[in-house]
This record gives sequence, C-alpha cells and structure tokens, in this order.
Amino acid sequence: MAFEPEAGSGVAEREDWPYAPAVGVGPLRFGMTVDEVVEAVGVLDRTKVSDCVRDHAIFPPTWRVEVHRRGATSSPPAATAYASRTVGLFCVAVDAVRGPRVAYDGIPLVGRDLSELESDAIACVESMGVHLRYTPEGYAGPDDPGVVMRGQSVGQVLRSRPMFMVTRDGAHTEWDSMPSAECGVSGRPIA
Repeated sequence: MAFEPEAGSGVAEREDWPYAPAVGVGPLRFGMTVDEVVEAVGVLDRTKVSDCVRDHAIFPPTWRVEVHRRGATSSPPAATAYASRTVGLFCVAVDAVRGPRVAYDGIPLVGRDLSELESDAIACVESMGVHLRYTPEGYAGPDDPGVVMRGQSVGQVLRSRPMFMVTRDGAHTEWDSMPSAECGVSGRPIA
C-alpha cells in the first residue's frame, strides 16, 4: 500500500522513518537522553529543547524536543520528542503534514485521512488474522501498545498524527504516559 499525498492536501514531501516496537522510530531510540535525541536528529533537522509543564507530581520533569525541517522558518515541528529526565526518550509525536513517513506492517500511518487509514487497517487485520485497536477518540490503528493514533486538522480533513511510545516512569499504560502537551483537541498540542 503506497500512500501518496493528494494534490492540495497540505501533506509535504517527507523522508521515511522505520518503526520498531519498544525500540524506537527513525533515528530515535527509546531511552535516549535529550542530548542523544538532539544529536540523532540534529544532523537531519534543527531542534528546539524546552521544559514541559509538569502537571502530574508522579512524573519527573520532562523535556520537549521539537524537530523542525531544515530550512523551514517559523513552521510547526515535523516531530516532537518527549524525554523524561530519569528514563530518557519515551514518546515521539509525528506531525501529519510535516512529519516523516512511518509505516506499520506496510500501512502508512502519517498524514492519512483517518477514514482511509481505518479501511486499510481493517483490511490488513482481516487478511492477517490479527487485531485492530481504537483509541478512546475513535481512531483506528495497529493493536500495538506503542502506537497511539491521534487526529490533526489539515484544512477540512482530519489526518492521522501517530505517537510512538513506551510506558514512561511511574505510568502503567501508554495512555498514562501521554505527555500533557499532546492531550489537546484534534491532535493540536495544548502547550
């Protein structure tokens, strides 16, 4: 299944990043320090590091690393990495428009119309005899605890904005691990 952006969809040209469950996505590996994250993506893009708002006392302080496409001035990040100060990188959110292409078992996950992604995911699980998972918001995605599908408004269409993650320190599930900045409406960070 090759996904090509539609003309006028707002989905930019992008590089391919591989995803390995519980290991990482693209050049980023779960557990990396902030310096390692910046070094890993710094060769490809420019980064901006900031502190995240600490909204739960259970979690140690967290850094947010915005990865911007080289040459893109004042544009939203292509990906945002979150690293705990104690256990390192635990989440990478990929922008639906500017982010790299990431696939799961041949299904492109980034920048897709969510209804088309759901149809492809259903066809894949039926042919392979595996499971499909829906988020509480109703978005379909792979039955992998390391992939959380989110929606991002792009014009009049809701596009897929996946988050790749591992359970962070002090959390029981990926839902508990989700950075508060990623809990906004339609995939728009609230911070």
